[in-house]
Amino acid sequence: MSRVTLNQLRRYAVARTLFRPATLTTAIERLGFVQADPIRAPARAQDLILRHRVSGYRAGELERAYPGLPLEEDAFVNYGYLPRDVAGLMHPRTPRRAWTPQQERDAGEVLEFVRERGVVHPREVDAHFRHGRTTNWFGGTSNASTQLLDGMHHRGILRVHSRVSGTRTYAVAETPGHAVDPVDGLTRLLDVAVGLYAPVPRRTLGQLVSLLRYGAPQWMAARGAVLAAARDRYAWATVDGEEYCWPADEDPSATRWAPRNRVRLLAPFDPVVWDRRRFAHLWGWEYRFEAYTPAAKRVRGYYALPLLWRDHVVGWGNLSVRDGGLSADLGYAAGTPPAHAAFVSALDEELDRMSVFLEGAASGAEPVDRS
Repeated sequence: MSRVTLNQLRRYAVARTLFRPATLTTAIERLGFVQADPIRAPARAQDLILRHRVSGYRAGELERAYPGLPLEEDAFVNYGYLPRDVAGLMHPRTPRRAWTPQQERDAGEVLEFVRERGVVHPREVDAHFRHGRTTNWFGGTSNASTQLLDGMHHRGILRVHSRVSGTRTYAVAETPGHAVDPVDGLTRLLDVAVGLYAPVPRRTLGQLVSLLRYGAPQWMAARGAVLAAARDRYAWATVDGEEYCWPADEDPSATRWAPRNRVRLLAPFDPVVWDRRRFAHLWGWEYRFEAYTPAAKRVRGYYALPLLWRDHVVGWGNLSVRDGGLSADLGYAAGTPPAHAAFVSALDEELDRMSVFLEGAASGAEPVDRS
């Protein structure tokens, strides 16, 4: 057990993931996983995550560059983007729900269709096979072809080739998975998750293993053995009454984690703030993602972005583009902005960076509204 203070842990949690910006591929390889979300307010979560970690990043760059990168869209602890070698660890994937004999036959026919075409859009598959409609996971109805393609992707038969206006197009999976020992495979995936979200509270570690059911449901019988081995695999410390772990080769007390005088508006799913339990412990207030909360019950806003100043999340911002300019409605956990002269200029710089990222503000853009 290490001796680490809460201040040291907080600095470590921020600095280790907000590393020096790199290329798109290098940044995703270093993160191990980038969570995706379709809401654009003001940009998709994956873009908001990557803009802090990729040099000169612009909204939509990942989607545009994806077909030529060694990445996969796939399930992990959530849905998102992974290095191809990480995605390969989860295959061959055995879904929890088996196909019917008819679905097996339909999948075989669709696979041959995709082989012939190379890349297919779900509309092409639906038009050719006319699978009809079926009940989806949310109780509504959707095209059976779309669900079949999704199931083939989940099983590693197909991969996402690209997106057209946000819709996934598919190709035959180029590298089939290979058998992996369940304990070894689940351990390696947990290493990716811990590397992404460290420092990880003990309870969250168990949650991460459970969430890996999404990416590797076939290995859940190994959950207990993997969690037991985690006691020796990672470094641990009890900090302010909460037990945390992190990669064994890192030291949260090291001076290298010194904070920078910088403001950052983070995605709701950024690694810094993804764990709401850890968030409350490190920063002393509760942050909630309220996009699916009825408007009358929202406290901070539809898509409030956590506002990070140095190593403290001090508030939130709801951003939008109006008449070509960026509008920012900011709130603060303490009721007022930090009383630091450097904060004001750092906030201006962050809003300028956000404008460039959104391609909505150059020299002739409207002024930013910070009311």
